[in-house]
Amino acid sequence: AARYPATMLKSTIRELRGLLEGERVLSIAVLAGGVPYAGLLPFAPLPDYAGVLVRASRLARHSQGLGADARVTALVHENDAPDKDPLQLRRVSFECRVCPIERGTADWQSGRELYLARFPGSGITFGMGDFTLYRLEFQSAVYVAGFGRAMDLDAADIRRLAERLA
Repeated sequence: AARYPATMLKSTIRELRGLLEGERVLSIAVLAGGVPYAGLLPFAPLPDYAGVLVRASRLARHSQGLGADARVTALVHENDAPDKDPLQLRRVSFECRVCPIERGTADWQSGRELYLARFPGSGITFGMGDFTLYRLEFQSAVYVAGFGRAMDLDAADIRRLAERLA
């Protein structure tokens, strides 16, 4: 991936926000019992785009890789369709730090509200003891805007996603 200048274009910020706001599921790659494992989870972007919230059951294999401070990769991509070239699909792969959110805290309550605003039908899982709410904090990323159009994003680039755009 190319390292673009620190002046990330506003159009790139809009594209990344569009992926985070427009897509609803992400693929997550974890180490579960020392073995790579990929899962699929619904997500809600944080208002400052510094990460996402996900919910997972302790019964799911990918939960084995979601311990506090674990490192995971979360991939968000635009949907494929018969009329699209799969090599041109926009996608972003975030390296994340895992932060389980303790049930009953203020962070849990605000996270619950944010998640339910995006997925109103998921309310039942908040009453189930085996489900945990996690914040996946973005550390760095690789954004692919299409074939041959990739860029590395560092923490400063990710913070720019929160910028007010004209």
